[in-house]
Formats: sequence, C-alpha cells, structure tokens
Amino acid sequence: MRVIICGASGQLGTELVKTFEGAGQEVLGFDRDLDITDYDRVRERIPELRPDLLINAAADTDLDRAELDPEPSHRVNYTGTQNLALACRATGCPMVFLSTDYVFDGTKGSAYNEFDLPNPQGVYAKCKLAAESYMMSVLEEYFIFRTAWLFGKAGQRNFIKSILYNAKSYGSLSVVVDEVGTPTYAADLAETIYRVCASGKYGLYHATNEGICSRFEFAQRTLEIAGWDDITLKPIIHEELGLPCPRPANTALDNLNLRLQGFPPMRHYHEPLKEYVEWLLEEDGFLDGRFTNAKRSDTDK
Repeated sequence: MRVIICGASGQLGTELVKTFEGAGQEVLGFDRDLDITDYDRVRERIPELRPDLLINAAADTDLDRAELDPEPSHRVNYTGTQNLALACRATGCPMVFLSTDYVFDGTKGSAYNEFDLPNPQGVYAKCKLAAESYMMSVLEEYFIFRTAWLFGKAGQRNFIKSILYNAKSYGSLSVVVDEVGTPTYAADLAETIYRVCASGKYGLYHATNEGICSRFEFAQRTLEIAGWDDITLKPIIHEELGLPCPRPANTALDNLNLRLQGFPPMRHYHEPLKEYVEWLLEEDGFLDGRFTNAKRSDTDK
C-alpha cells in the first residue's frame, strides 16, 4: 500500500511515518514541500503519485492567533483539507483527517462520544468541524479521528515540554484547573490510526489514551514523574491567562466507536506519559537550551 502523509514532520506525522513503514507500507511524506493550500499543485501532484491512502496530519494549531487573524487557520485547516479531499476523490483513494476535541463546547459535564453534537467556540475548532463536514460530503471512503492534548517526540513545543522547561527556568508554575481533557501520546495514536485504516472500517472515531485529567493534574503528574518535588505549582483558572481563544471547560473524549468496532483500547495516559518524560529528560537535551520558544502559560493544542 502506498500512503501519502501530509504534515509528516509533526508530532503525529513523524509517528505515522514510523508506524506505516514499520508495517511494511510505502510511505511518501510531505511537509512544506507540498503546500496543501495550493489547489492546482495538490490536484496535479496527488493523482500522479497514485496513493492508496492519504493522511492529512497537517494543521495550523495556533489557537490564539487564529482568533486575532482567522485567515491562516481557514486556509490550512479548512481549504487545505478541501483541496486534499478533492484530489482524493479524483484519485479514488480514501483519506484520513485529524480533528479535535475542541469541536465540542465543553458543557456536557462528561466525556463526549461520536454521537454527541459538536458546538465549536473558536476559529480553529470551527475550521476543523467545517473540514470534517466537507470531507463527509465529497468522499465515500474516509476516516476522521478526533483527538486531544497530543504529546510526542517530534517538534519543539507541546504542553509537557513547556511544563518541564518552565519549571526548570522559573522554579514555579501557574497551571489552569478548569480545563479537563484526555491526553494522547502520538505513537499510540499512530498505531490506532494504522489499525483502523488497515481494517477498512471507514467513519468517525474518537481516539485518545484512556484517562481524564485537568491541565493542572497533567502538569502535576509530569513533575512527579520527573522527580521535581521542589517545584511550586499554583492552580489558576483559564480566565486569568487572558488568552484570545476560548478553551472549553471539559472536552474529554470517549472512544466509543473504537469499542463498537472491536478495536483494543488505547493505554491509560499514565503509562506513555512516564515513558515520555523519562525519555525527554534523558535523551532530548532540551533543558540545556535547545528548546527556546516555550511560553510560561502555554496551553496550545
């Protein structure tokens, strides 16, 4: 099987390349060398490569910038997906799209499953939901995976890296307690995506690691694993950060469709988080200065 992966150098894209290649598939990875917002280029390039599957893991995830300047998010998260979907229809190959827990407004009070109605609040989430709907309207064979709170080895920034870097830099942290969700390890998600795609069971899936926590609890667990008992962790509410993008209070996801279709559950997030933090501190070396663009109150996707 020949698989095209857009966004191949990102947190998830990197793991998707490893997973599909490890399963013996031919992978063609693209990042900035294929501008998915360029309709003519996408419609020319994708059909000539004759893929059996196309995965769109490319995204503009700067939630706060999107509120102040929506066009980049519109262009990448919606128009880019639209262009790829049209190319897939012309080529006759299935498409995978990565969506977000933020399509929900966070008011349900419990985990959202695939039968719950979305109600996105921010520009980024609205773009993602619009892209979902467009794919469903033009393709018969598609996979949509909504995921949340992604962390992985590739890339410079994610929540855990920000927590560790800022803890080391400042000795104390302020982390929100009123955002609840489901952390997801990129390598585990990539395995689940491969498993579902290989089955041919098209449709919409929620895909996160097991376990629900607040951002504060997530940070607390991270510091415990690191053994940094001397770090002061202060609970705050999201409103205190003054960020432009609304963050829903509770967008925990329930992987109901994975269970209905007979797929094995993903691990509890505690297990991959321990592996990841230990790897990060031992191997990545970002605490020595290579990771320089953290934000003290970083809560981006």
